[in-house]
Amino acid sequence: MTLFIKNALAYIDKTFKKSDVLIKDGKIHSLGISISSDNVDRIVDAQDKYFLIPGFADVHTHLREPGFSCKETIKTGSMAGARAGYTILCTMPNLNPAPDCAENLKAQTDIIERDAVIDVLPFGTITKERKGDGEIIDFRSIADKVVGFSDDGTGVQTEELMRKAMTECAKLGKIISAHCEVNALLNGGYIHDGEYAKAHNHRGICSRSEWAQIERDCALAEETGCQYHVCHISTKESVDIIRKAKARGVNVTCETGPHYLTMCDMDLREDGRFKMNPPLRSEADRQALIEGVIDGTVDIIATDHAPHTVEEKSKGLEKSAMGIVGLETAFAVLNTKLVKTGIITLEKLIEMMSVRPREIFGIDGGIMKEGAVADLALLDIDREWTVDPEKFVSMGRATPFKDWKLQGQNLLTVYRGEIVYETV
Repeated sequence: MTLFIKNALAYIDKTFKKSDVLIKDGKIHSLGISISSDNVDRIVDAQDKYFLIPGFADVHTHLREPGFSCKETIKTGSMAGARAGYTILCTMPNLNPAPDCAENLKAQTDIIERDAVIDVLPFGTITKERKGDGEIIDFRSIADKVVGFSDDGTGVQTEELMRKAMTECAKLGKIISAHCEVNALLNGGYIHDGEYAKAHNHRGICSRSEWAQIERDCALAEETGCQYHVCHISTKESVDIIRKAKARGVNVTCETGPHYLTMCDMDLREDGRFKMNPPLRSEADRQALIEGVIDGTVDIIATDHAPHTVEEKSKGLEKSAMGIVGLETAFAVLNTKLVKTGIITLEKLIEMMSVRPREIFGIDGGIMKEGAVADLALLDIDREWTVDPEKFVSMGRATPFKDWKLQGQNLLTVYRGEIVYETV
């Protein structure tokens, strides 16, 4: 298919420039304002108002196959990603079987090859069966087949085990993407140990359960030279520790999620759609995360899209499963709450959602230039809509953003030169 997108505001050299884009043989053939549209199969007019960007890349997604297809599938999750403008999803290893060896990983990659409509790149586990303790896996056996290693959902519990893992991954040049959580500090908590928990008699999760492990791991990354990425940070202490580690030259990066940047624990309701791990923290934590975004301490905004069944999410804050869906709301929430309010620029948001994820995880793309792969999304940053989970492509329905009025919507997703999603 030869595709011609005309009159676009294209993200070129870290800024938006008016340009036509000719796509041929899966790649960007030409950029400019005087390109011929002769003999093309399809013309899309961006009307001098729609923004053409490298497709979003989410480095923290749960697609639930194999093992939990009642929650989400590779097909439905990747279709939800395509709808939202993502062309890359890095899928976490909370699976059955967990991808801790070549055989178990193949159970996942076979489904990806069959059903994914965009790139789906798997993580391998750090520990066997993703237990967070016991033994580390044979990293070398699957290193060339995974985007990195993570025990997401479980923190690696001992310093000795994480040192071994980092030492091996440093030898292989592979990234560790760590869920940081000290089990001994959880004490049965399920929301933030803050004002809402106290006022409503809930058991809280202390901030130290997150930042203590980040502090440990930053020291280990400094010692071993491992490339270290911190998943879904949520506390002000985490921001401070990572900021200081970067200043020392530690090879550490991090992500946070749209919900941590736009909500705090006082926004909680007695509803499972507000329950995730880590939990929504205090307003002071939220402000610290925003400062981290502004000053570059926070590198990436990832969704932590974590679908569950309706039944699993209908048991209130205490008993519902941890996790919310986020692919189909991420850009609009951030555009509405951060860009439209002047906290960050649209260019900064695209850097954090499209460019930096690829740079950090060694994934090709993220640059609009002639010869680059044509993985693109076309955004209307002004289109207004109201979040209705029943209209999601994802099988998950639990979102704290239900009924939010948002601005910003993806109109077209191009993956390797082919249109995989479009709307009027």
